[in-house]
Amino acid sequence: MEVSKTKTSFYRRLYVAWLIDSGTARTVPAITEATGMPRRTAQDTLLALADLDIVCEFEQAQGERNHIGQYVVRDWGAIDKAWIGRNLSAIKRTLGYP
Repeated sequence: MEVSKTKTSFYRRLYVAWLIDSGTARTVPAITEATGMPRRTAQDTLLALADLDIVCEFEQAQGERNHIGQYVVRDWGAIDKAWIGRNLSAIKRTLGYP
């Protein structure tokens, strides 16, 4: 069964937010490693989290320069992050992620 682009886009955003919030992957390189997605896709997905009212901000590491730091989810908006955790296997399977 083919999955719509709308669904995969939605799931990709949920999964990236979950990776960040769980501490599994909080940088673009870590996200690309965890998912296998291209760097540009990871960056675009981070920007698109705001479309779901997920507040995700880059937090500069103290005393560092040149964008050294990590992303942090500050607010999930209307998204139930517990649902993501309960459905993580199905989300990853739908996206073809390891």
